[in-house]
Amino acid sequence: MDSPAQPERTPDGRHIVVKGRKWRATDPEIPEDVAARLRRHLMAARRAVAESRRKDDTAAEKRARSRVRTAKVALGERGTPWWEESLAERRRRWEDGLGELDADQPL
Repeated sequence: MDSPAQPERTPDGRHIVVKGRKWRATDPEIPEDVAARLRRHLMAARRAVAESRRKDDTAAEKRARSRVRTAKVALGERGTPWWEESLAERRRRWEDGLGELDADQPL
């Protein structure tokens, strides 16, 4: 049985299963320190979405949602499936995404 920190994965490893729903898994080739930084950006962006909604600030919400998307794409959870990309394309995806997020809002 999987621990709570490690959700169930499909046999091909491409998706995780949470409460019966399949979600695309993070690219397993991303070095853990890079993936951790991307997840911190993702969580900060999600908090910014919530804060902008509380303040009814649609411009801030749009910027925050864009950062959420950038983080999710960099993690391989959105955009072109990571298993359809070469390792060089995958590396470029996460490096470009992290560079953009760091430039926008350093952690």
